[in-house]
Amino acid sequence: MSTVISFEHVSYAYAHSNVLQDICLDIEAEEFFGVIGPNAAGKSTLLKLMLGLLKPDSGNISILGLTPKQASKQIGYVPQHPAFPRNFPINVGEVVLMGRLGKHRRMGGFSHHDRDIALESLSVVEMADLALTPIKELSGGQLQRMLIARALSCEPEILVLDEPTANIDMQAEENIFSLLKKYNEDMTIIVVSHDIAFISAYVNRVACLNTTLVCHETEAISGKTIEELYGSPVKMIHHGH
Repeated sequence: MSTVISFEHVSYAYAHSNVLQDICLDIEAEEFFGVIGPNAAGKSTLLKLMLGLLKPDSGNISILGLTPKQASKQIGYVPQHPAFPRNFPINVGEVVLMGRLGKHRRMGGFSHHDRDIALESLSVVEMADLALTPIKELSGGQLQRMLIARALSCEPEILVLDEPTANIDMQAEENIFSLLKKYNEDMTIIVVSHDIAFISAYVNRVACLNTTLVCHETEAISGKTIEELYGSPVKMIHHGH
């Protein structure tokens, strides 16, 4: 399989404080790749470098054989938190159409083709019937599915998700990851999550990130691995309900 994302000895620092150090990483086409790590471990910085929002202090990054900025239109991004307030006067369909911005040079409004793709993306996440619904009326799970539809509407080759199931219930989490697994048949997916126990059922490999990065096959992740990553003992909690 071909490499679609490559980090070669990448380092990045904020105000002389190392956030990422000597990161080497290759992600293959149609891989479902997980990234885990404690708070302030550099996960968001890694994504920003991948998206071309930051430039590394040293090292090289290649996305689809291009620089991150050149490849940005081929990447769909789902943020952990929406960049707009929940009471913003906009409906679901209008948010998803935003994913079509920059996909063509046509001046003026969105084309019929743009609207068809937006509606198709909403259908994929089972929200076509909510296209005219104000976003303030959405549940947490519906909001995340809308953001995934917005990312899908740009017809990406790579889908990047930052904590896509934070603050939603378990059923919504399972629905979203089942959807992502289906889309993984045709695109590369990178997901940042704190819930390694849950995402291990879906991802092929896991990157353990805490300034430096080590990749593991999913089945190789153990309690000792997590304890070393987070720097504290792992506690297993049985949920019997």
